[in-house]
Amino acid sequence: QVQLVESGGGLVQVGGSLRLSCAASGRTSSLYAMGWFRQAPGNERECVAAINWSGSTTYYLDSAKGRSTISRDNTKNTVTLQMNSLKPEDTAVYYCAATRVSFLRDRYYTDKGDYEYWGQGTQVTVSS
Repeated sequence: QVQLVESGGGLVQVGGSLRLSCAASGRTSSLYAMGWFRQAPGNERECVAAINWSGSTTYYLDSAKGRSTISRDNTKNTVTLQMNSLKPEDTAVYYCAATRVSFLRDRYYTDKGDYEYWGQGTQVTVSS
């Protein structure tokens, strides 16, 4: 069992930046692929960024490419999502997610159904 706690959300103006953090606790000795998802009212939950357990490979939603960076520190059990040049359409609740993987299955996942553990979410609001 892993517990995920997000932080760093808030209200930001268009063009601003936010850094979301996710702290994992519990059974952190296992290997986990991680992802950041978001869900706006009336929309499906979508993967904004994902990273494999070793941190060597990343994925970004097309609309987030060039503006976002996902990274992880396995020594601290944290994953961060840096978002720049924020737009009103980035407004959503952002969720951190984790799924346990094996050493040889070092890949990222973008489907919400692949993830076992979820944080409670943090609101990001981009105002114009």
